[in-house]
Amino acid sequence: MMQLIAPEYYGQFTDDLTEMHRLRCRVFKGRLDWSVRISGDMELDEFDILRPVHLLYRSAMGRIEGCVRLLPSTGPTMLRDTFPILLDGAPAPRSRSIWESSRFALDLAPDATKTTSGLAAATYELFAAMMEFGLSLALTEIVTVTDARMERILRRAGWPLRPIGKARPLGDTRAVAGYLEVSTDALARLRRAGLISGPVLWAPVLPMAA
Repeated sequence: MMQLIAPEYYGQFTDDLTEMHRLRCRVFKGRLDWSVRISGDMELDEFDILRPVHLLYRSAMGRIEGCVRLLPSTGPTMLRDTFPILLDGAPAPRSRSIWESSRFALDLAPDATKTTSGLAAATYELFAAMMEFGLSLALTEIVTVTDARMERILRRAGWPLRPIGKARPLGDTRAVAGYLEVSTDALARLRRAGLISGPVLWAPVLPMAA
């Protein structure tokens, strides 16, 4: 099940947001050993105080097992303010029709459902939720900074990244910035590949367009 939490509803979902930050700590610090800011058992950074939209994946048992964070490119973004080297001299996107995704994470049970591509069904649901959110705001693209592993997953899922610059080493990984298409055709491809029969965000609570 997908859950969208817009900033004006944070107060109603404090427990869910806390669990999301714990999930991010388990994935980014515990599993990937990235250089991220930890507070107790939670991972937080300066972009969390900008009141992003969060998409959460909840298992059938009610456990939060996935998340992604979304911010308008018209304000501060990770690409512009943290990883400008990945732009290769190109201007950072700043448009009402482009948002940035970050902190995509999944921490699934070992028996989580897989698709014929070998990817977890939850991966497709999160991707589809990002796309549905984007279409609801008339976005044309989502920009993101990702590592080589995630770029391969996007390609396998049928949602390939259009790179802005070349991949560069960042810490212990190689990172690249790029655009993800937001369109009804791209959503249809994701749904077919992920065996998703319809919308995953049934009644999204959407923020005002930035």
